[in-house]
Amino acid sequence: MTGVRLRKTLGLARRYPLVPATILVGIVTAVLGAVAPGVIGAWLAGGYALAVALWVAIGMVRELRSGRWGIDLLAVVAVVSTVLVGDHWAALIVVLMITGGRALEDFASNRAQDQLRALIDRTPRVAHRMGSDGGEVLDVPVEQLAVGDLLLIKPGETVPVDGDLLDDQAEMDESSLTGESLPVLHRRGDRLRSGSVAGADTLHLRAVALARDSEYQQIVQMVQDAAGTKSRFIRIADRVAVPFSAVSFLIGGLAWLVSGDPVRFAEVLVVATPCSLLIAAPVAIVAGMGLASRHGVVVKDGDALSKLARPAVVAFDKTGTLTRGTPEVARVEPLDGSTGTEVLAVAAALESGSAHVLAQAIVRAAADAGVPASPVAGLKERPGLGLEGTIDGRPARVGRPAYAGVEESPAGAGESVVYVALDGRPLGRIVLSDAIRQESGEVIARLRDLGVRSFMMLSGDSPATTGAVGRLLGIDQVRGGLLPGEKLAAVAAIDEHPVVMVGDGVNDAPVLAAADVGVAMGARGATAASESADAVILSDSLQPLADAVEIAQRTRRIALQSITVGVSLSILLMLVATTGVIPATVGALLQEAVDLITILNGLRAARLPRARAARPRTSGTLDPVEAPGGVRP
Repeated sequence: MTGVRLRKTLGLARRYPLVPATILVGIVTAVLGAVAPGVIGAWLAGGYALAVALWVAIGMVRELRSGRWGIDLLAVVAVVSTVLVGDHWAALIVVLMITGGRALEDFASNRAQDQLRALIDRTPRVAHRMGSDGGEVLDVPVEQLAVGDLLLIKPGETVPVDGDLLDDQAEMDESSLTGESLPVLHRRGDRLRSGSVAGADTLHLRAVALARDSEYQQIVQMVQDAAGTKSRFIRIADRVAVPFSAVSFLIGGLAWLVSGDPVRFAEVLVVATPCSLLIAAPVAIVAGMGLASRHGVVVKDGDALSKLARPAVVAFDKTGTLTRGTPEVARVEPLDGSTGTEVLAVAAALESGSAHVLAQAIVRAAADAGVPASPVAGLKERPGLGLEGTIDGRPARVGRPAYAGVEESPAGAGESVVYVALDGRPLGRIVLSDAIRQESGEVIARLRDLGVRSFMMLSGDSPATTGAVGRLLGIDQVRGGLLPGEKLAAVAAIDEHPVVMVGDGVNDAPVLAAADVGVAMGARGATAASESADAVILSDSLQPLADAVEIAQRTRRIALQSITVGVSLSILLMLVATTGVIPATVGALLQEAVDLITILNGLRAARLPRARAARPRTSGTLDPVEAPGGVRP
C-alpha cells in the first residue's frame, strides 16, 4: 500500500513539478537563512518567484490572445511587487497559491477522455469482396471497395458500406443507426446501410457508395466535427476576475498614493490574490464530479458539470434511454379456446433453440411466469419464417402468420408479433414491445422540479411509437423517424440553452457531441455514445440523471459561495492593508487562512446533506396500462 501511494505521489510530482519545486525552494531558503544568514536565500527565493511570475505572464499573454481574461495579472504583480520590496517569503507563498491552483484546475479539466476512440474502433475495416461471378471471396480493406462490388456479409457482421440487398430477405439489427431495438426485415433490392448488423443468415449485397460516403463513416465525421466545436473548461472565477482585478489595483494604487510608500501597494496586492478564485471553485467542481461518480454518473469535465446545473432543455432518445432497449413480451393473446399459458409454453419450447432477440424475450417471459419448458423433437428453423418441431408427438410452429397458418392482424405502434400453431390449428399470438423504463416518469418529474423548462424526444423510431411514449410521459415535443443528421439539426435549432441530450446508441454519438451537455447511457459497454458524451450514466437506469443535475446545482452553489466569501474577505483585508498594519508576509498568511476557509467550503460538494442522502428513492413505477398507440409500459 505504501509503495502504491509513493508511486502516485511521485506521479503527481512529475505531472505538476512547480508545486514540489516551490516547497523545495522554501525549505532550501529556510535552511540557508539559518546556517548562512545573508542575501543568498533571499536571492534564491526572489529569483525563483520572478521566474514563475514570468512563466505565468507568458501564459497569460497567450490566453489574452485567445480572448480569455483571468486573475493571473494580480498574481504576477503581487509576486513582482513583494520581491521588489524585499519580502521573498510573501512572494513564495503567492507562488505556491499560483502553482497549486493551476495543478488542481488542470486535474479537473484533464478528466475529459478521448471522445472518438470507441466510435473509430467500431468502424468496419475489412470487407469480404466476391468475384464478379460470385466465386472467390477476398478480404480487402474497406477503403479499397468500389461502387458495384459484390460483398458477402457473414452472420453477426457489420455492413461495411452502403449497399443493395441481393437476397430475398434479411433481418438486420439497425439499433446502432436508428436506435430501433427490434430487428428490421429487408427484402431484395432494399438499401442496407453501413453500421447495421446482419442477423442469423449470410447476406449478399452490391456496394452503392464508397466507404467515406457511407452512413456509418458519416456518423464518425459528424462526431469529429461536433466535438471540435465544444467549449473548453472555463473557470467559474473568470467571471469575476476583471472587476475584482480593477478594484484590487484601485485600492493598492490609492494606498500607495496616499501613503507615498510603495510597500503599501505590495501589501494590498498580496491579500488581493485569493486562492478562492484560483483553487476553491475547481476544488468544489472536482468534489462534485466525485460525488456524481459515486451516484453512477461520470462527468468528464467541470464545464459540463457547470452546464448540467442549469439545463433549459433536456432532450431524450427513446430506445434504450426512455425505454429499456430490448423487446419484452407485452401480452399473450390466445385464440380458439386456448389459454395464454399454452401459447407461451409452445412458443418458448420452440424458441429455446433460437438465438433471435425475440426468441430470447419469449423464453425469458416463460421462465418469469413459471411456465415449464416442454422437450422438442425435430426442431428446424426456416429462415425468415420461423421454427417448427414436435412437442409430445404434435407438430408445432412459431413465427410469421402465414407460416403458422394464421391470418395476420394489425399490431400496435412499436410492436412485433409472433404467431403460434399446434397440431395445424392456431393457438394465438405473442405481442412484444420495447417497454418504457419504470423510472422514466419520475425522472422527468424530478427534472421539472429542478428547473428544466422543456423536454424533447428525438428518435429514429416511427412517429406513431414515439408519439405514444411521449404522451404517456408528458414530454413537450416529440419527433420520430429521425436519422443521426436530423437529430443533430433538431438540437442545433433549439434556442434555449444549455441543452442536455441523453442517448445510448452509435446513432446518438453526433448529437451527444454537439449538445451543450451530452449524457450517454453507458451501462452496456464503452460505446461510441459514451465516448462522445460529456457525462456517462454507468447503471442501466435514468435515475442517476436527475441525481447528477441535483449534485451539479449544489456544486455550483458551493463554488459560487466560495468565490463570494473569498472575494469579500479579500476586499476587507485589502482595506485593512491600506493602513499599513498588515505586513506583506502576514497578509499572505492571512490570505492563506481565507483560502483554507473557502477550500473547506468547496469540499462540502463531495457529500450530500444528511437529509438528502437518507431520503428513500421511490420506484417511479408506471401503472401497467395500455397506452395510446398500443405501447405498454
